Amino acid sequence: MYVIVEINGQQFKAEQGKKLFVHHIQNAESGAVVEFEKVLLVDNNGEITVGAPTVEGAKVVCEVLSPLVKGDKVLIFHKKRRKGYRKLNGHRQQFTEVSIKEIIA
Repeated sequence: MYVIVEINGQQFKAEQGKKLFVHHIQNAESGAVVEFEKVLLVDNNGEITVGAPTVEGAKVVCEVLSPLVKGDKVLIFHKKRRKGYRKLNGHRQQFTEVSIKEIIA
């Protein structure tokens, strides 16, 4: 059984016991239980239920494993040829690691 759930504007395929790295969740503490109710699709052993826009009564229960994980560094390089203009910026996205404990369909 798996579901497609929307978390902080992104869609994830969630299965029980799976770990996900989602965009940083404000005020999340390690060990806290978080519920997401924007379930867009439920697949229960071949029986597919598609929400319009969400599936009624379905939710995903997650446990926060690590509230702040930094992603890989992304380098942004700007250059204008023959002008001597170069600029380098870097960015590390912040994520929250969650573990799927239960799927209620």
